[in-house]
Amino acid sequence: MHSLKKNKEFNYIYKKGERVSSDNFTLFVVKSKFFDYRIGFSINKKLGKANKRNLLKRRLKEICRKELKIAPYRNYVVLARNEAIKLEYRELLEEMKRLFGKYEKKKAL
Repeated sequence: MHSLKKNKEFNYIYKKGERVSSDNFTLFVVKSKFFDYRIGFSINKKLGKANKRNLLKRRLKEICRKELKIAPYRNYVVLARNEAIKLEYRELLEEMKRLFGKYEKKKAL
């Protein structure tokens, strides 16, 4: 799994990407010419202190790496919202499955 690092990559995906939302997250997706997917996580400082934000990022990375089947040839940005920082691992897993499933349904239409 490759991660997005640069601000210009995030901004490009925000501007050009398709958007799917759930209660605690927004997923932005844009097509890529490379086989592997790349993913970035955006967690605002308003959500909590650095240790809480880093814990949320680590959990989301682990969920994407182990639990989800993510389509290749795409770049993703997961934007965390208000109460996302308070969710437990199992709740995060269910929400991410719903979010990526919602995108797959939208893409199939």
